[in-house]
Amino acid sequence: MDFVSIRIITGDVARLVDFYERATGVGANWSTEDFAELGTASATLAIAGTRTVPLFAPGAARPADHHSVIIEFLVDDVDRVHLNLAGSTEDLVQEPTTMPWGNRSLLLRDPDGNLVNFFTPVTPAALAKFAR
Repeated sequence: MDFVSIRIITGDVARLVDFYERATGVGANWSTEDFAELGTASATLAIAGTRTVPLFAPGAARPADHHSVIIEFLVDDVDRVHLNLAGSTEDLVQEPTTMPWGNRSLLLRDPDGNLVNFFTPVTPAALAKFAR
């Protein structure tokens, strides 16, 4: 089995795609105005509008109603991501901080309120764990 993607349902696809393009430096591939994907080497972030939900099951997902998941991105320079996102989010949860397990992490909420962690390994153990 391979983990392929996570999908965020939103009321404003263009706004959320713009945020994640700026945060990751990855351009989105748009299938329709209601669906775009940002692909990385290991997984894809899919962003879909509310009009896509009834295609699966009406009412199964609601935008901006996430309180138990943290979306995480391994980035080359978390401090640069922090600078790139200055002013694009009103909910900075934690400025770049080196965590006890060796990652320097930035925790914030995207424009829909989803928790997002951008991190860069900085200790030898963390660097070895995430070596590409």
